[in-house]
Amino acid sequence: MTDHSDTHTHDHDLGFAHDLPRMIGRRRLLSLMGGIGLASASGLPALAAQCVALPWETAGPYPADGSNVKDGQTVNALTQAGVIREDLRPSFGEMTPVADGLKLDLELTLQDAEGCTPLEGYAIYIWHCDTTGLYSLYDTTDANYLRGVGVADAEGKVRFTTIFPGCYDGRWPHIHFEVFESPEAAVSGEASLLTAQIALPEAEAAAVYDADARYSNGTRNLGRITIPSDNVFGDNSDDEIAQQTLAVSGDLSEGLTGSVTIPVDFTADRSAQMAPPPGGAGGPGGGMMPPPDSK
Repeated sequence: MTDHSDTHTHDHDLGFAHDLPRMIGRRRLLSLMGGIGLASASGLPALAAQCVALPWETAGPYPADGSNVKDGQTVNALTQAGVIREDLRPSFGEMTPVADGLKLDLELTLQDAEGCTPLEGYAIYIWHCDTTGLYSLYDTTDANYLRGVGVADAEGKVRFTTIFPGCYDGRWPHIHFEVFESPEAAVSGEASLLTAQIALPEAEAAAVYDADARYSNGTRNLGRITIPSDNVFGDNSDDEIAQQTLAVSGDLSEGLTGSVTIPVDFTADRSAQMAPPPGGAGGPGGGMMPPPDSK
């Protein structure tokens, strides 16, 4: 598993510094502090807590941020031109594959946990698996989709368009992220200010996996895991889980919208506290993959 700490550095350069000016302050987004869940799935509002600092969690084995090695090579998407972007479905740089799946429009709000104030100009790097649990650059080596960096506007908001992530055996469905003081910090090797994960809501995830054949193993794998048994989210408090769970709305036939507020505690212990592995076999795709607790 990968663990970020105060002494952790990435092997970055500023190879796409020309991308930065056009991204900063280019959009101001409507505020969505909570949200209504899919009426067809849950029938109840999905309300997000506000200003509960999120705990540090593992980046897993597939961050592609320069912190780990695959087949003897450092894997780093953050040095590639085009990684600062809004639509995460296509690959970028020299890669061309496009991720297939149910469209998900994300609005992430970055806040200082002390005072709930927006973190304007801060950057967030997110990455997640595809519909069946595979990660670009590791499982799918010819693609770098479902990864990207966004820069917070004056309200602390960042928007991405991606797909609804799948659910692989052994882990609750989730989205990884790292928060940095600036986009320059994200690409220059500075340690993240927060490394954590966004949890997907159960009812909405179940509805997607049941309705969409592209998520062929989602229903089965979701039925094998719970938040309490997940070895990343399982030791979080109820308030932390409420804070880090995506509020989802929309139409399964047209695509979904998700919002979450990410409060950063700048004094927090910068380490991932992992619960014991829940056991069980396999990883994404059913092949010989890293253990599910590390993803």
